[in-house]
Amino acid sequence: MVDGKHAQAPGDGGKRPLLARGLYLITPDDTDSARLFARVRPLLPQAACLQYRNKRADAALRRQQAGGLRGLCSDAGVPLIVNDDPALAMAVGADGVHLGEHDGAIATARALLGCEAIIGVSCYDDAALARDAAAQGADYIAFGAFFPSPTKPNARRAGIGLLREAQGLGLPCVAIGGITPDNARALIDAGADLLAVVSGVFDAADPIAAARSYANCFISPAPDA
Repeated sequence: MVDGKHAQAPGDGGKRPLLARGLYLITPDDTDSARLFARVRPLLPQAACLQYRNKRADAALRRQQAGGLRGLCSDAGVPLIVNDDPALAMAVGADGVHLGEHDGAIATARALLGCEAIIGVSCYDDAALARDAAAQGADYIAFGAFFPSPTKPNARRAGIGLLREAQGLGLPCVAIGGITPDNARALIDAGADLLAVVSGVFDAADPIAAARSYANCFISPAPDA
């Protein structure tokens, strides 16, 4: 993995955890915890971070699964981000939380999780949301969907120009939505620091090879001699 950008906590002069460039792996909606852990574990060496997301699980199962993934991620040295739920992130000692438009304020999550937590924000197809998130202390911003996505077929569609526009904010940018190793290069060239993927890895015939393909998109080809 290649080191990416990092942000400083307002007023404290300290750095929040570094978010590396690469594959932003998101868990599938699997209610079998043992199977989920077995699917995730071999993929972590290829991941820059892991987001725990499970829309089919109840609160008890989410707590169990997030706790188990916390251990796997700690062993692998990979940051664990919890989707939507700052309280769950705090309960399992996750490295951070990802907030959608209905998941509460950045300041509320920061007060709960502390200045060292990684807080990411979905900005969908809206540059104004990204500017607001940066001003409020987000550590990274996410745009998408850039392409049709089987995970969220009705997601808003984002233009690649958003990634270029967001470069002036100085935050890592996550691209999401229908991303494949074949279409990823254009997003990276436009400014994507991480590629968020669910089905492209977990539904692949060979998930480890698929994860490696995404990670390898960030390896620039050697210049011509």
